[in-house]
Parts: sequence; structure tokens; C-alpha cells
Amino acid sequence: VPEDQADKLLLANWGLPKAVLEKYHSLGVVQMFQWQAECLMLGQVLEGRNLVYSAPTSAGKTLVAELLILKRVLETRRKALFILPFVSVAKEKKCYLQ
Repeated sequence: VPEDQADKLLLANWGLPKAVLEKYHSLGVVQMFQWQAECLMLGQVLEGRNLVYSAPTSAGKTLVAELLILKRVLETRRKALFILPFVSVAKEKKCYLQ
């Protein structure tokens, strides 16, 4: 992330609703890693363009997907499909996102 866009690391600067920010903050998620912000700022990803990214387990891939989905759903009022690899993860995310 360029120095003049370092504020993009903070979740609070992505236009998320207060309730969503409070939930992330209560879980200790206040800012992203640099690579996560870079993914979100690539091309027209936030306008619905495709993004393919790879990172090790527990690196933060899900946060990127969540933010993309949340922003698109809230801005377009359309539904999203979030595919997860395991039933246990799907149940966890269901409760988390509700």
C-alpha cells in the first residue's frame, strides 16, 4: 500500500456500517495486513471484477472475501454466495455474519 494510502489498512476507512465495524473490533480485527488492502484496491475489484489470490492457511484470505461481499451486498442490495470448504467453517461464518 503506498504511504499516502496507509489509512486503507484500517477497517474503519472502508465505509462499513458501524455495527459491522464494532463486530470486527470486538474480535480484535481493527486493521488489515498490507496484502489484504492491496487485494481490495486492485483494479475494479470493489466494483465486482474478479479477484484470484492465494495465501497460506490462517493468513487472512477470508477477511478479504468477507469485506468484498459485505461491501457489494450493502452497496448493490443484491445477494452473494460465499462458498466455504467445510461445514464447520460454514456454520461458524453463518453465526458470525448474522
